[in-house]
Amino acid sequence: MKRIVILLLLITGLYIIYNQTSPFDWFSKSSNHSTQATMTNDIDVIDVDISSVSTTIIPENRKDVKAVYNGKDRLNVREHGDTIEVSVKRKGFWWFDWSPFSEKKKLKIYIPEDYHRNMRINLGSGNVNFSGQSKTNPIKLNELNLDIGSGNMNLKNMIVNHFKQNVASGNVEIHSLQTETGSFDVNSGSLVVTEYTGPIQAEVSSGEVNFQVDKLTDSIDVEVSSGDVGLDLPNNADFTLDGDVSSGEITCDLPLTSKHTKKKSIEGIHGSGKYKIDLDVSSGDIYIH
Repeated sequence: MKRIVILLLLITGLYIIYNQTSPFDWFSKSSNHSTQATMTNDIDVIDVDISSVSTTIIPENRKDVKAVYNGKDRLNVREHGDTIEVSVKRKGFWWFDWSPFSEKKKLKIYIPEDYHRNMRINLGSGNVNFSGQSKTNPIKLNELNLDIGSGNMNLKNMIVNHFKQNVASGNVEIHSLQTETGSFDVNSGSLVVTEYTGPIQAEVSSGEVNFQVDKLTDSIDVEVSSGDVGLDLPNNADFTLDGDVSSGEITCDLPLTSKHTKKKSIEGIHGSGKYKIDLDVSSGDIYIH
């Protein structure tokens, strides 16, 4: 039995040495690693899959996708069919990697500023910052799909035809987003959206969601299982409100005509009533102002 244990430990040690040349060198500075993939007309998706990394996505004048990373994990940028994949994966036996305690791992991803197709970002944990240069010079994408396990994401200055977001547990801040379809699914966490233009389809299982709408151009549909939702609408918004509450309340500070308020519901029209706002609350509060 002792021989078997010794043999297993020896194999384990050799495996770690082979896969991680320096994970136990805790006091050394990790070198920068970079890799890239050429952007071609066949690429329809940039797929980013990261965890435990502070990431910045930077659009600039270039013809490839390049990533620069200062950690010891495995950085991979590759073309796979119609997709360029960017990922950071831990080497070997991750429970022996103590590098998170001795360094702040940073990843910079450079993408072509004239890339206007699709992106997917899968954030296990960590932080992501992704923004256009300004509101007048935004990022333009056909589709942006975000899947956040546990982490923080900051998005700014974007025009996206189809925006979809799923937050399991994390915090998301979005500033200046214009979209044709907007889907927001928050299981547990917080979502703050400012200077937003577009429809809203939101499901909140447990968390806090706040939207500040610059211009109401489409319908809003919000379902809350347990949580709080704030809707900051422009004073000239044209909508018809239909809200139902099981446990909680819906409050509207904007003046409503044809208003009908009951213990568990609220209905009314603001302006011309052009766009429908449907609110369904199981347990929580919705505040419209």
